[in-house]
Amino acid sequence: MKVLSVFGTRPEAIKMCPLVLELEANKGIESVVCLSGQHREMLKQVIDVFKIHVKYDLDIMRPKQTLFTLTSDVLLSTEEVYDRENPDIVLVHGDTTTSFAAALAAFYKKIPVGHVEAGLRTYDKYSPFPEEMNRTFTSHIADIHFAPTETNKSNLAAEGIMDHVYVTGNTVIDAFKTTVKKDFVFHDEVLRALRLDGKRIVLVTAHRRENWGRPLEQICRAISRLKDMYKDMEFIYPVHLNPIVRETVSGMLNGVERVHLLDPVDVEDMHNLMSKSYLVLTDSGGLQEEAPAFGVPVLVLRTETERPEAVDAGTVRVVGFETDDIVAAVRELAENRQAYDGMASAANPYGDGKASERIVKHLLEWKTERLKECGG
Repeated sequence: MKVLSVFGTRPEAIKMCPLVLELEANKGIESVVCLSGQHREMLKQVIDVFKIHVKYDLDIMRPKQTLFTLTSDVLLSTEEVYDRENPDIVLVHGDTTTSFAAALAAFYKKIPVGHVEAGLRTYDKYSPFPEEMNRTFTSHIADIHFAPTETNKSNLAAEGIMDHVYVTGNTVIDAFKTTVKKDFVFHDEVLRALRLDGKRIVLVTAHRRENWGRPLEQICRAISRLKDMYKDMEFIYPVHLNPIVRETVSGMLNGVERVHLLDPVDVEDMHNLMSKSYLVLTDSGGLQEEAPAFGVPVLVLRTETERPEAVDAGTVRVVGFETDDIVAAVRELAENRQAYDGMASAANPYGDGKASERIVKHLLEWKTERLKECGG
């Protein structure tokens, strides 16, 4: 069975690399990896950590890239790869433009598509943008769906997608086997130099398109206020490389005491930093799944989340992007031990670290079914 995995961003790679390792370990599978290059340096960091062999790098990233150029570049470039490899199935992940365009190209070639992390929804097509429609379109193209939770499976069923849907857990939990280490020494020089003993580390990430402009400014104001309120808190903010994000964040927080602005850190630094954190403030999707595995509460800097099972479990709270709301939410956790412990001790709904094993098992079963249908 030839499985072609296509991905192109750092978050995708963190979640796909454990699965690729599992595919490579199975003697009944020929695993081929194709990177779109939607991210560049941030993507390479993850590939290096997991020591994944990449056969194709489409290297599509270009100056002033838009959703139009990105979609068309992935679509045209993957066509050539599919012609050359003729895979049994193409695996894509989640909600990126790479995933949607690669799935669409496979559909045009009548190649089956497997969708990893299927079934997440906010039901607002512009939030997150363009991710909500990317994952929705991909679901209706895909032939086999690997849903992290029962909620995700139910979302697919509500759209009439009920065949070959499997609840597997989230592969990001699998990644910790590779990335999180006892007595870890940070690679980033700034992190390595920080003296954080006895401090409450607040990890911050905020970069989504819908938070550009005023929302991101409000988030930065909240960080500044919280820094003044709690002298034992150290705010660590790896800032996305997007110039719009960097201009806002640097303009408001650069040089502020106990607020450390870093370039994006590699996946080992991020996971080990997360494991040592007191609290996470984020508009990211992945961190909502990752931090609870370490007993770290997450406050989501958005007005909704496609991960309601985390909210239901109590590991995540959606607080929005208004300064007063963020400050009030952090204050409750910082000053109410019962509220903090309730979030920190809640069970992570995203699995046991065996999602990749389950996905490979279902892929092989699916292949066997197809052979029987064809009389093979």
